[in-house]
Amino acid sequence: MMKLRGLILGFTALVFGVSSLPALAVSMADLQNQAQQMKAREARIWAAREAEQTEELRKQERLANEATARRNKAEARSNALDAQWQQNDARIKEMQELLHQHQGNLGELFGVTRQVAGDASSVFTQSLINTQLGSVEGNESRINFMRRIADAKALPAFTELERMWYELHREMTETGKVIKYSTPVVLPDDSVEERDVVRIGPFVAMSGNQFLEYSSTEQTLRVMPSQLGGADRAMTRKFVAATGADSYQQAVVDPSRGALLDLVSTRPTLVDRIIRGEVVGYLIVAVGLLGFCLALYQYGYLFLVRRRVNEQLHDQPEPKATNPIGRLRLAFRSDVKETDDPEVVELRLSEAVLREIPPLQRFQAFLKLVVAAGPLLGLVGTVIGMIITFHAITASGSSDPRLMANGIGQAMIATVLGLGIAIPLLFMNTGLAALSNRLTQALDEEAQSLLASRLESTPTAP
Repeated sequence: MMKLRGLILGFTALVFGVSSLPALAVSMADLQNQAQQMKAREARIWAAREAEQTEELRKQERLANEATARRNKAEARSNALDAQWQQNDARIKEMQELLHQHQGNLGELFGVTRQVAGDASSVFTQSLINTQLGSVEGNESRINFMRRIADAKALPAFTELERMWYELHREMTETGKVIKYSTPVVLPDDSVEERDVVRIGPFVAMSGNQFLEYSSTEQTLRVMPSQLGGADRAMTRKFVAATGADSYQQAVVDPSRGALLDLVSTRPTLVDRIIRGEVVGYLIVAVGLLGFCLALYQYGYLFLVRRRVNEQLHDQPEPKATNPIGRLRLAFRSDVKETDDPEVVELRLSEAVLREIPPLQRFQAFLKLVVAAGPLLGLVGTVIGMIITFHAITASGSSDPRLMANGIGQAMIATVLGLGIAIPLLFMNTGLAALSNRLTQALDEEAQSLLASRLESTPTAP
């Protein structure tokens, strides 16, 4: 009994935190009540904990069910996406194969497009139509557009292909037009002036009576430094003034789009060529002009004499001193006496004929000299020109054609000038000789006729 009491006291002290056992005096009934209360409290605590754990378990089960449902839903979606991916992958492979088939044709189209764009950009750059069409402010110019298409790494868009076709069609259309428009023009002093320009297709452009040249680097029109002659300039002025009228007009057209026009305009004139011949050229021209003047003077004299001789022979029975036949007849009347011997008469007539021959054959010897000396003077100029050429080669140490052009040009011009005076003067001198020979023959015939008439009238000695 004492041991049981001690255990109960010890348990009670443990439960209630009693620090001194001898001071506590508890009855069995109280302990029993306390034990029951403790048991009831513990039961409530365990019930609350059990309810809490049960609620937590239900919550966890609910979360687990929700997670399972989400997993099932995600798995179903994954399966659906996997099936869709497989379908898309099959579709992609099918489309890639179809794209590969179509890329064969598109590749050829892309190559042709780039080639056409490259060619068109070169044509547009060199075309003076570009000064009229130009580029709209804020937009890409047609030249840059064609260059971009030519350098593209991918097939151009449909809108770019449309513009490409449009620019090509517009270029072809404008090449067949004669149109007048206003554009800046660079003057010879490098100043810029807004002018009205008339364009004949892609070939030539003109303003007023001046021809314009197209600068592909600056993409502007510039007044040509050298213009054509007076007749062509007058034709140009008339054509520009008549632009837009319903009539046909003559105009100068360069099919090479400026190259031939530039060559013709810069071609040296006859005076320029003579100047290039320098001293020898001047000498050849002076001798040639002197020969031409003398030949023309003699031609005029011989034609006048022939006309007067014809009048004397056919229409004027009475001799006149204005022509050789008349003077021969007058000399026969005055110098020849009836008592003179036939030999003396013949000598008198020969003397009269010889007096008339020098004026008829005048300047022919000099013209022969000029004909012979012309090529020789040209040869002298050729030698001088070659000496200048060799000197230029020696001084520069190279055979640059531009350095040799001056000497070779002088050599060739001297040769041309020498032949240029010799050949015409040769024909002119031959014509003069033919005319003088005809007149001389007429004098000889007249002299023989006079001599024969004198012999007929003279009685024969028995």
